[in-house]
Amino acid sequence: MKNKVLAKFAEVFGDAEGAKVYFAPGRVNLIGEHTDYNGGHVFPCALTIGTYGVARKREDNKLRFYSMNFENLGVIESSLDDLKPYKEADWTNYPKGVMWAFGEKGMKVPSGMDLLLNGNIPNGSGLSSSASVEVLTGAILRDMFGFEVSNQDLALIGQFSENKFNGVNCGIMDQFAIAMGKQDNAIFLDTADLSFEYAPIKLEGAKIVIACSNKKRGLGDSKYNERRSECEEALAELQKKVDIKTLGDLSEEEFESAKEVIASDVRIKRAKHAVYENQRTIKAVQALKENNIAYFGQLMNASHVSLRDDYEVTGVELDTLVEEAWKVEGVIGSRMTGAGFGGCTVSIVKDEAIDNFIEKVGEAYLAKIGYAADFYVVEIGNGPVVL
Repeated sequence: MKNKVLAKFAEVFGDAEGAKVYFAPGRVNLIGEHTDYNGGHVFPCALTIGTYGVARKREDNKLRFYSMNFENLGVIESSLDDLKPYKEADWTNYPKGVMWAFGEKGMKVPSGMDLLLNGNIPNGSGLSSSASVEVLTGAILRDMFGFEVSNQDLALIGQFSENKFNGVNCGIMDQFAIAMGKQDNAIFLDTADLSFEYAPIKLEGAKIVIACSNKKRGLGDSKYNERRSECEEALAELQKKVDIKTLGDLSEEEFESAKEVIASDVRIKRAKHAVYENQRTIKAVQALKENNIAYFGQLMNASHVSLRDDYEVTGVELDTLVEEAWKVEGVIGSRMTGAGFGGCTVSIVKDEAIDNFIEKVGEAYLAKIGYAADFYVVEIGNGPVVL
C-alpha cells in the first residue's frame, strides 16, 4: 500500500520528493454502544484496516487535498487562512477541522501541505472513517511540525474538532480507540474519566466478522444528536432524585427504583439502554477475562435487542443482518456496532462457520433488502504510525 499511495501522490502533485506515509486504523466497538456520551464504559478495538496518508510540507499557507476514495472530486484546495467548514469542501472538513483544533489548543499550524488519503474502511460503514482521518491528520501534524502531543491528546483533539468544527456531538470512543489501539487487545474505557485498561482478545478458533449493510448514513443528520439530548433530559430528571453525574453511574437496580421521575416513556427507554448497556459492557469484559466467550456472545446479542427496542437506532438493514446471523450455527454473538441507522454489524464466528455465515447471511440480506452486504474478516491492530 505504501508504494501505491506514494505513486499516486507523485501523479497528483508532480513528484513525491520529501513526502512521508502515515497510517491510522479504523475501529469496531465490540460492546458498549451509545454509552460513550452517557458516562459509561465502551469496549472498542482498532483494526488493521484504516486510512493511509501521504503528506508533504509546503512553503506557503496553501492546503491541497486529494482522496483516492473520491477521485471524482479531484484536488480540493484550501488555505490555513480560511479554516472554516464549507459544504463544498466535502471530506476535507475533517483534516481542516483538526488543523483548526490544533490552533485552538495553542499549536498553530505554521505552513500548508499537500495531503493524499486512501482509506480501506468502507465509507459510511460505522467503522469510523472520519475519526480515522482525524487521528491520522493529528499524527501527521505532530510528526511534521514537532508538536508535543500524546496519542491520547490526538484523540481529544479529534473529538474536539468533530464537535466544534464539524458539528457532530460525538463522544470520545472512536478517536480514543483509534489513537490508543493495541494489537490483539480491545480497550475497556470508562468514558466518564478516560481511565482504561487493555483487555487481550483471545478468540481461540473464532474471528471477528464485520458485515457492512451498505446503507449510507450521515451521523450529523441522523437521529444521533436527538438521542443524545433525550438522554441528557432523562439524566436531568433523575438527578432530582439520585445523586449522579452521568447515567453510567447507575446500576440496573438503582435505575429501576428511580425511573418513575422520568416524565416520558420514550426517555425512560433511552436511559434504560444507557444504564443496562453500560452494565453489559462491564460484564462482557469480565467474561473475557474468565475466557467465557459464550457469555460474551450472549451479552452482544442482548446489546442488539436493547439498541433495537429501547434505543431504536437499528433499522431493517441492521436487524436483518443480526437476526440472520443468529440463525447460523457457529455464531457466538452478533450485534449492530457504531451509531446505527445503517452501518455495520459485528459478529464473533467460529472459524469453520465463517464461509457458511457469509453465504447464508449475504443471501438472506440480498433477498430481503434488495442490495448486497459486504463482509470483512478483521484483525485487531495498533494505533497511528509513520510507515
